[in-house]
This record gives sequence, structure tokens and C-alpha cells, in this order.
Amino acid sequence: MTAAAISASAPELPLVLVAGAGRLPELVAASLERAGRPFRVLAIRGFAEAPMRVRAEASADLLDIAGILKILDAWGPACILPAGGVARPRPAAILNAAAALRNRDILRTMVNGGDDRLLRGALTLLEENGHRVIGVHTAAPDLLSPEGRLGRHVPDAAADLSIATGRALLGALSPYDVGQAAVVAALRAIAVEGPEGTDRMLARARSLGRRPFGMGKAEAGTVLVKLAKEGQDLRVDLPAIGPRTIRNAAAAGCAGLAIQAGLTLIIDREATVAAADRAGLFLVGLRIRT
Repeated sequence: MTAAAISASAPELPLVLVAGAGRLPELVAASLERAGRPFRVLAIRGFAEAPMRVRAEASADLLDIAGILKILDAWGPACILPAGGVARPRPAAILNAAAALRNRDILRTMVNGGDDRLLRGALTLLEENGHRVIGVHTAAPDLLSPEGRLGRHVPDAAADLSIATGRALLGALSPYDVGQAAVVAALRAIAVEGPEGTDRMLARARSLGRRPFGMGKAEAGTVLVKLAKEGQDLRVDLPAIGPRTIRNAAAAGCAGLAIQAGLTLIIDREATVAAADRAGLFLVGLRIRT
């Protein structure tokens, strides 16, 4: 269901934007405002950035499930929209010791895993308590990559082969929950993303693909390919790139980036495309039929 459809189904009810870390909550808020969709902001203490803390109508500790549910029940939103990063809780994110004690059984289950498990556990609890949870890709589709070329540069034949290899590689690995991205040169995988994330994977690709010591010349047609995993909960882990991704891809010797159209978030699109143009990298959105 799109943001317009959500608004049409419950025009009098705002959605609740649950703001975590980073720029994404600000971008989502701006997208909702452009669409004329009413919303309220619930800031996650210890994660939400200053601009979102200022506009938040309430704040809550990440693991104060009972407190969050109390706020949501009072607001009665049409749906919940989480946006922004959270990680394994830092002390600043669990200021309410009484809440942590009250939710100790829930917390034990949620924190005995990675960040994804933590977030999925939180979303499940919200849904079990009658709240509908949607993702950024549903509420703010204008923030996602379009199909086709985004900047001035286009992939050459060597890069096209690398893109095809990357698509096949990530498709084959998708059932194993390995990662969303890979750096590929022709028919060879240089690096595959693991739990460390795209930026650290690119740093590893630089040392592997530009020997010695990351200072040599990368193979022709080296490309970063980033796609959503099959069956991935996009509310929790939407593929994303931004200007920093472009800089790191250039440092790794990539000729460009190929991302999934319609399912990859571009943080600060104008700045990201400009960074790719300056670096001489192509940036293309791939339409992948499912």
C-alpha cells in the first residue's frame, strides 16, 4: 500500500514516524510533508538526531516496549513507520532501568542476536499489539532509486559483464542471508558483503582488488552491485547508498554502481549523483523482475 493509499484509507489518522539515527528520518519527514501526509514523530532516545528530537512530540528508550506502546495507544495512528538506524543498545538508549526490568523477558529474546533480530523483534511486538508497521519504501517511494542511468556516466561492456555477474552472484546467495552487495570484476567476485556492511566491504575490496597495499590499479570493469535479498524484510533493512558509498566505491577502484530500482534508498540523491559524476563513476538503477 502506498502512502497515498494509506492516507485515503484513514485520512484523519496520522502515521507515526519512529526516528532512529542518521539523516533518513529527516528525509522521510520531508517526503511525507511533500505528499501532504499527516504524521507525528516519536524519537528513539540515544539514537535520534537533533533535528528530529526537536520536532518529536515524544521520546522513548529503545527497549521500553511498554512505554512505546502506551504512547502509540494514546495517539492511535494509522500505521507505524520506523526510519533511521539503531544498533545494539548503548547506555544512552536504555536510560529507563525500570522499563528494562519490566521488559526483561522480551529483551532477553531480542538482544541475543544481531541488530536485525532486535528490530524484527520490536516490530513483531508492535504488530502483536495491533499496530500496522510499514517501511520507508511504502511511505516515501520518491526516496528510492529510479530505473536507468542517474548521472552522466554509463557502464561499458566490461562493466555490463560485471553487473550481470553480480546479479547472478547475489541471487544465488540470497537464501543464505549473506548480504546485499558485492564488488565484482568481469566473472570474478572480489568481495561479498557480510555483517560488516557495505562501507567496510568496500575497504576490503580496495585491499584485495588494488594490490599491493590497496594502491595498485583495480581490474577493468570493477563494479559495486547492491540488491535486496530475497524475502528480506524491507521495513528493517532497506538497501541504501549515499555520497559516502560513492567515495568508498571510487577508492576501491569501482567504475560504477548498479543498484536495484524501486528498492534501494538513495540518501541525498542530488549529492549522491553529483559525487558519482565528479568521481567519473556511473550509477544505474536495475529493474529486477520478480
